[in-house]
Amino acid sequence: MSTRPTVSVFNQTGSEVVAEVRMPHVFLAPVRNDLVSFVHDQLSKNSRQAHGVDKKAGMKHSAESWGTGRAVARIPRVSGSGTHRSGQGAFGNMCRKGRMAHPLQTWRRWHRKVNLNQRRHALASAVAATACAPLVMARGHRCFGVNQLPLVLEDTVGQVAKTKDAISMLKALGLWDDVMRVANNRQLRAGKGKLRGRRMKMRRGPLFVVDEGCESLRRAVRNIQGVDVANVNRLNIRSLAPGGHLGRLCVWTQSAFNSLERHFGSGKGVSSTKKGYRLQNEVVTSADLSGIINSDAVQSVLRDQKQQVKRTRGTKANPLVNQRAMAKLNPYSSVLREMRKKQAGVKRKITKQERKDKSVRSNASRQRMTKLLASVDQVADNYTETYREQIKSMNVK
Repeated sequence: MSTRPTVSVFNQTGSEVVAEVRMPHVFLAPVRNDLVSFVHDQLSKNSRQAHGVDKKAGMKHSAESWGTGRAVARIPRVSGSGTHRSGQGAFGNMCRKGRMAHPLQTWRRWHRKVNLNQRRHALASAVAATACAPLVMARGHRCFGVNQLPLVLEDTVGQVAKTKDAISMLKALGLWDDVMRVANNRQLRAGKGKLRGRRMKMRRGPLFVVDEGCESLRRAVRNIQGVDVANVNRLNIRSLAPGGHLGRLCVWTQSAFNSLERHFGSGKGVSSTKKGYRLQNEVVTSADLSGIINSDAVQSVLRDQKQQVKRTRGTKANPLVNQRAMAKLNPYSSVLREMRKKQAGVKRKITKQERKDKSVRSNASRQRMTKLLASVDQVADNYTETYREQIKSMNVK
């Protein structure tokens, strides 16, 4: 993102400033690398063609399982004899010349739908990143000789019709080093893509963003490696952030640069071409949150840090046997307890002296009972003796 109020407009050779234009608000949009990467990944899947494998691939052998009892796996095995192939496993995805585990089908979900607002926010982030020199250089572009970023040229650039004129213009603007970087890194593609019309691969160079009526410039630069032309009315995130990486080196024409305000709107107003779209606002102006929190201005108005008191929790009291614990759960329990005491008649507490006197009394009563029993035994013995004498006197046989 760039906070410059105005931008200089250069002529075709970049040697003279012909005008000053106001910086559109889209360059103040937050640079969302995560959003751009996600949207680019999803949209890049929409150019795929559905393809699949033959339904009978890997299943054309004359094979049958040997069954159990032969100490080998039950996978089907190629029949016949006399060759190395006979007896080998077939059909399974783990076997040589077998089928795929989950073969590709043409009805797979090849394409992806991305939310419209997500695409617009990602596009605004990609546009804002083109004005950030560190991001542009981090992407690998050679822009040391460029007058400024974003680089804005007058509209006569769109009338360049010859490739040699375009090359001389790129050299004058300091962009030829980036073009040579692309040409020197042209490589042979690894893999089967060589056979499918994409034999060579190369990097991306400068991108000319123009308005309507610049078809001649498109024909002039189409034979220069790495140089592309995009219409500002049809901006594509795959052109502004190839591979999902922010910071494409862009060259704007004056009319295309001025039309960005119409396409993306200001920070407070909505876009005139994108219905209901409003640029994202940053939540914070400074991302250094730790610096803000530890600053003197913030720390001076904060309260002192409270000391954390470590509470040791003991065993939990049982409210059925603990009156205090029951009172916390049921404050009316104390009233109920007093009422029960009055109804049942609480026994008076026996003192120590009363307990001693009670023990003395019990000993005396025990002695009296012993004497009483002894006297009863004596009376019984006397009665028995008298009864015997009477029987003898009666001479009863």
